[in-house]
Amino acid sequence: MIIAIDGPSGAGKSTLGKMLARELDLLYLDTGAMYRAGALAVLRAGIPLEDEVGVADLIKSSAIELTGNAENQRVSLDGANVTAEIRTLEVAQAASRVSTNSAVRRRMVELQRQMGRKAPNGCVLEGRDIGSVVFPNADVKFFLTAEPAARARRRFEEDKAKGRETTYEQTLAEINERDERDVSRDDSPLQIPEGAEVIDTSELDLNEVFEQMLSVIRERKSAAA
Repeated sequence: MIIAIDGPSGAGKSTLGKMLARELDLLYLDTGAMYRAGALAVLRAGIPLEDEVGVADLIKSSAIELTGNAENQRVSLDGANVTAEIRTLEVAQAASRVSTNSAVRRRMVELQRQMGRKAPNGCVLEGRDIGSVVFPNADVKFFLTAEPAARARRRFEEDKAKGRETTYEQTLAEINERDERDVSRDDSPLQIPEGAEVIDTSELDLNEVFEQMLSVIRERKSAAA
C-alpha cells in the first residue's frame, strides 16, 4: 500500500505520517529530508544556490539514503549520518530554494519511487508533490492544510522545544514565504492531488486527524477488497 500525504509546511504531515507508518507497519519516507540532505551537500560544497546546473549536478552525484523506521529514521549523505545536521534553519531555507530546481526534483522523484516500490509492506510518503507527481496512483492520498497562523504557532512551539532561537513573527513570515515559493514554482507546484482527501487541521488535534485518516484508509481498503 502506498499512502501519499501532501500539504504546506507546518500542517502536520511528518508527525501524522510517522503515526500512520507505525500503526500500519509501513515504511515512512520523509521526502523533505532528502531535499535537505541535497541542500546540505550544496552548502558544504560552496556552490551558489542560484547556480542551477551546478546544484543539480552535485545532488545527482550525491548518495542520499533514508534508513530505519518512523521512530528513528537516519538520513545519510555520501555514507555519513546527517540526520541532525539537516534540521538547521540554514539548511531548511536552502532546501526550499533547491526544491525549485527541476533537475533536482526529477532526481528526487526517481529516488522516492525506488524507495517506495522496494518497501516490503508499502510506504507512507509525505511532501508537496507526492500524490500529484511521485505516486499519482497511490492507494490513498491526503492533503493536509491549516491556516498560516496555526501552522506558524505549531512550528514556533516545536522550535522552542528544540532550543532554537526564533520568534512567532519570524516563523509566520518564513511560513508565508515558503507557501508562496511552493505554490508559484513552475515545476510541480503545491496543489491538491486529484482524488485526495482534504483535511483542515487548523482546529483539530493530532489524534483527531489521525483517526480521520485511519478511517479513510480502512474505507479504501474495504472498497478494494
